[in-house]
This record gives sequence, C-alpha cells and structure tokens, in this order.
Amino acid sequence: MNVEQKTRIRDGKGFIAALDQSGGSTPKALRLYGVSEESYSGESEMFDLIHAMRSRMIKSPAFDGRRVLGAILFEGTMIRDIDGVPAAEFLWTSKKVVPFLKVDQGLNDESDGVQTMKSMPHLSELLEKAVGYGIFGTKMRSVIKTASVSGIRSVVAQQFDIGRQILSHGLVPIIEPEIDIQSPDKSECEHILLEEVMSELSMHSSGSEVMLKLTLPERDAFYQNLVDHQGVLRVVALSGGYSRGEANARLSRNPGVIASFSRALTEGLSAQQSDDEFNATLDRTIEEIYQASST
Repeated sequence: MNVEQKTRIRDGKGFIAALDQSGGSTPKALRLYGVSEESYSGESEMFDLIHAMRSRMIKSPAFDGRRVLGAILFEGTMIRDIDGVPAAEFLWTSKKVVPFLKVDQGLNDESDGVQTMKSMPHLSELLEKAVGYGIFGTKMRSVIKTASVSGIRSVVAQQFDIGRQILSHGLVPIIEPEIDIQSPDKSECEHILLEEVMSELSMHSSGSEVMLKLTLPERDAFYQNLVDHQGVLRVVALSGGYSRGEANARLSRNPGVIASFSRALTEGLSAQQSDDEFNATLDRTIEEIYQASST
C-alpha cells in the first residue's frame, strides 16, 4: 500500500470524485453531458465517449490535487490511457489524486427491502489487476430501500465480507450501503445501518481500516461515531439524487464527512461547451464541493 496515498486520504482536505459510471448508468451520464444515444453505436463506442468525458474532466486545470483527494474509476477507465499514460498512474503522478476502482457487478433484485450485490466470481482477478495498475482502493455499492433489520444486516455483512477479501490484496475498500433518499422510513434505515456497521467494525481486525460511503443523513452529524472510529480511514458521502445545492448544504452540516459525488459533480458540464466554459463550470463545481467538504 502506498503510504503517501493513505496519509493523503486520511488527513487531506478535499473530496473524492466518483467517475465510475458503468453499464446501465453510462447512457444517462452521456445524455446529461449532451451526448445522445444516436451519437454512438454499441458499447465500445459508448465507453470511448464516456472515457473522453472523464479524460476531459481529469485533464482540466480545475481538477487538481489541492481540492480533489481521490477519484473512483470504472474498470474500462482503469485499463485506458490518458495522454498515453494509464489512467490511475496519470491521476497520481500528474494530479496527486489517489485512484480507486469500482469493483461490484451491479445489484440483485430487491428482496427484504434491500438490493445486495451480484456475485463477483472474478473479483480476485480484478483485484490483482487493480494492484498492477497502481489502484489504492475499491468501491462497491448496495442499496437499502426500507427499514428491514434483516435486510440491512445482510447488506452490511456482505459488504464487510467482501471488504476483508479486498483488504487481503492490500487495497482499501470503500463500503457503500446506500440508503435510497426516497425511502419512506429513511431515518429509521439510518439508525439500523449505524448499529449494524458499528457491530461489524467491533469484530473487524485492528490495523485494517475501511472507508464508508453513506447517504447524507436526516440528522446532522449522525455518523460522527463512524467519522471518529479508529477502524474507519474516512467517511465520504454520495449525492444520492439530491441536487448539488442540497447535497452540499447537507454535507456542510456533517463535520468530518467529505463528498464522493458523481452526478452532482458533472451537473452543468456539456460536450458542447468550449474548453474555457467547461473548465470554468468544473472549477466552480469543484470549489463548491470542496468548501462543503471542509467543515
């Protein structure tokens, strides 16, 4: 593990950019960027276009290590180059941005109020590949819909089980049990989730820190015990469908939690913008998210 990168993630000011749209989420991300589905034919062209979008963001002068601590990549980005340099290496050597990799393969259908992660039979191979590309950590996502104790327990148990496998490869897992912001009992879900995560952390081996990516809570500073926990390297927040303004406002009321936004980060960017317009828009966005992450 890169000690400099770990120190940066643990102690640095800034946020983590989520650039990991994949599969089903890519067409929507491209549409929001002003690229219609008529503009490409097949997955290969689609992924080339999303890589061009991500490369434009990463190469922008606004995307700097002063405010962006890390970036979560899709596998297709990890294996591609930026200006002839592998993406993860470019992030670290050119920008001092720590590279992470999304490793989950999507979600199972909803059952018991949650969506657990699909089986990952080739995870070990992917983790070995990630280490070879200089990846620091990983991210994997589950979704919680309702306040089912057994359902939420299954989500957290699966996340930590796979997290231990990831740790065994020398990588830091970002554990993401997202709570749907449309959940009718979101606050109750948060209470159950906190209890289950604290329980898992109490059984977790010391010296093996994880990161947590959580939906912004209904009660300010609700996850402070996780922020302060010695087994947690960093707590980051997803935007989860909130507008960037709402996400930033909620984030600023949760000290010690930093952003890991995806859609809220790319909001307002367009393929049709000139480089000056694109860079200025991205600079404003990054500054807003940085300030909200600095409370």
